[in-house]
Amino acid sequence: MKDYYVYKLASGKHGTLYIGVTNDLARRIDEHKTGAAPGFTEKYDVKSLVWYEVHQSIEVAIQREKSLKRWYRQWTIDQIEMTNPGWLDLYDSLV
Repeated sequence: MKDYYVYKLASGKHGTLYIGVTNDLARRIDEHKTGAAPGFTEKYDVKSLVWYEVHQSIEVAIQREKSLKRWYRQWTIDQIEMTNPGWLDLYDSLV
């Protein structure tokens, strides 16, 4: 069974945030980091993976992404700080 990921990137602690969904987290984060994914993350230098969760269904993952995008900013910050208080880049733990 394939995994799907909802993830949050940040430009720095309490910086610009981005929420996305993918079926290959390491590949997708690499695309953000290298600029192969042009757009918002490239424009605002949002490259640090600070949070992610795994889902077994793409439909559930997409619904979760949409839900997270409606959250107040402080809720998102609180969620990141619960599991990653130092806002460390989690990308290295993937590869």
